[in-house]
Amino acid sequence: MNADLIIHNIGQLITCASRGKLKKGAAMQDVGFIENGAVAVVGGEIVSIGKAEEIHESFKSENVLDAQNKVVCPAFVECHTHIVFAGNRLDEFELKIRGADYLEILAGGGGIISTVKQTRQASLAELIEQSQKRLDKMLRLGVATCEVKTGYGLDTETELKILEAIFELNKTHPVDLVPTFLAAHAVPPEYRQVQNSKSGALSSNDYVDLICEEMIPKAIDLHKTSHLFGSQNLDTEPLNPNFFIDVFCEENAFTLEQSKKVLEAGKRYGMKIKAHVDEFTNLGAARMAIELGATSIDHLDKISCAEIDLLASSETVGVVTPTVNFNFGMAEFADARKMIDAGCAIAVSTDYNPGSAPCPSLPNAMAIACRYQKLLPSEVLNAATINAAFAVGLGEKTGSIEVGKQADILILETDDYRDLAYEFGGNLVATVIKKGKII
Repeated sequence: MNADLIIHNIGQLITCASRGKLKKGAAMQDVGFIENGAVAVVGGEIVSIGKAEEIHESFKSENVLDAQNKVVCPAFVECHTHIVFAGNRLDEFELKIRGADYLEILAGGGGIISTVKQTRQASLAELIEQSQKRLDKMLRLGVATCEVKTGYGLDTETELKILEAIFELNKTHPVDLVPTFLAAHAVPPEYRQVQNSKSGALSSNDYVDLICEEMIPKAIDLHKTSHLFGSQNLDTEPLNPNFFIDVFCEENAFTLEQSKKVLEAGKRYGMKIKAHVDEFTNLGAARMAIELGATSIDHLDKISCAEIDLLASSETVGVVTPTVNFNFGMAEFADARKMIDAGCAIAVSTDYNPGSAPCPSLPNAMAIACRYQKLLPSEVLNAATINAAFAVGLGEKTGSIEVGKQADILILETDDYRDLAYEFGGNLVATVIKKGKII
């Protein structure tokens, strides 16, 4: 049989194979190692994996890639980012060094609100140009699939502009993008009045109503007109039409009641659920989101023991973001070790954003997770590939080297996959293959 691509002479073939299931507990230490392996690709899809001699007996190709005894593993899946925004927050970086905390900056009109002002002023073309550069960095560092949130508009027009930028980027960039609607990222200044004020001023509850009654329906309409949703006229199969609703349930952001209302509104329109929970304070959002059937709950620094047990018994992925804690100069991190030992499915993300985690490097997040959250190199690789794929609803499509999946593959400049977490600050990614094509 003819193949479009054969990758051979692989020192360590790391498949992260999961046979269609989330990796939990001890399974997170199984990276699916095949010695002297090879991979055959047809039409952008993996058609065979095995020993090199077996692959060469069954397949012929004019395009044979010599891995030179290096590591071959799945391309990374980035499952939590905020990369479509304008400007930067360099001034706040200095404030944090001087001791100001995140919630203090947010309450003073900085943080998310600062980026909102810059993003509202930017044109669609400017947003696409700036965000493309961030995607380029991530691609060079091994990311082939990336979840991207809105959330720096906080009004209908700008939230839809950000969403349109995500759709346009997915058309032109090699990285597959998964859109998440996060209008409930922060309460905009114009809605920061006390509810039921005699002045009749707008409140956070009014903003939640705007999200549920106007923003979400318009976001759904925009999504349905995009190529992500699917069309008979497309030349290639579109990305799985996942579309997520998300909310930041936190003090100075959205209450538990408000968060549930937003998530339920999105769910009624068929959106899948994500939720920022337990980053600084535990408001009970982890339980609420899991009970609503969330695909993932993210951050988890303050999650309770009872909620960890609930997460372990569910199909929800717990996403930890160690680069946030590192960026804040914190000594305390989400207890990912405890969660894995309890049987939770854990994924790792950079949370790439302009304020709390200006980091494009998922390998750096993996290195931090090993050191501060005590994940093994095997666990953190599964957390950045197959479990991260399930965290964006694409576990059946990418995140592992298995027959029938997209050929999203990395060749690493090392002969031992553990170097990914052992070495930090550089880039071991030698080659990125997306849907069978060398990028």
